[in-house]
Amino acid sequence: MKQIEVSKIIDPVLTSDGAGVKLKRSIGTHHINYLDPFLMLDEFGSENKDDYIAGFPPHPHRGIETVTYMLDGEFEHEDSTGAKGKMSSGDVQWMKTGEGIIHSEMPAMSEGKLHGFQLWVNMPAKLKMNKPEYIYIDAKQIKVHKDSEKKIKIIAGKFGKVEGPVKGHNVEPIYFDVELEKDKEFDFDLPSTHNSFLYLIDGEIKVGDKNHEQVNNSTLIILTKGKKLKVKGISKSKFLLISGKPIGEPIARGGPFVMNTKEEILKAIEDYHNGNFVR
Repeated sequence: MKQIEVSKIIDPVLTSDGAGVKLKRSIGTHHINYLDPFLMLDEFGSENKDDYIAGFPPHPHRGIETVTYMLDGEFEHEDSTGAKGKMSSGDVQWMKTGEGIIHSEMPAMSEGKLHGFQLWVNMPAKLKMNKPEYIYIDAKQIKVHKDSEKKIKIIAGKFGKVEGPVKGHNVEPIYFDVELEKDKEFDFDLPSTHNSFLYLIDGEIKVGDKNHEQVNNSTLIILTKGKKLKVKGISKSKFLLISGKPIGEPIARGGPFVMNTKEEILKAIEDYHNGNFVR
């Protein structure tokens, strides 16, 4: 079976979004526009409340799924479907925006550490105009594999006999949060059809058998297609493994809207400004 190696190593771009929340963006930049089916990956995190307190006031989306994973802190979510909730450490919000949703994500804290990720997953044309769907996954619903070498929180996909709560998804996603001890290995078989990446949060790792440049802390690692993934902890490390089946359709972007054509983007903007966006 084909060994997976490092295809590209990307340092995130420092940016801000919402009402000035400071972010590290690694997918959706000039380094890599997208990795089908993934459109954007942001890491948000700070112990300085001024970096996050303004949050993400109400804003629209169409044609994508937003996956928010909280490591530390609390966020309050509210959207046009009527869904409301408070995200706490370890929780996941998986939102299928479909034909249109307006939502806000605001910090439910005025001090302390906020840390998490938001991933944008593309939707195929046949699903882009579906009714929006909001899925809230409490940390207690996320199953964990743990042994003396590693700890794996399984949000989507399956590790051994342990399966994540996200099932029956069109891109067959894998989303693991992996903690790996020093000098130990994480071995996993990935579908050879999928596009995959690691996002190193803390520590230092070695991927595959070939030499690659040193990677440590807040680094995106794009993987080659293959079957056998091998990650060694050079130090005690924490990383995300995210993988999905490509959709293979044209992509047209317009800020918070991602469709297949420019005309569909213009229609989304028109619908939003005319008050026809949310049904």
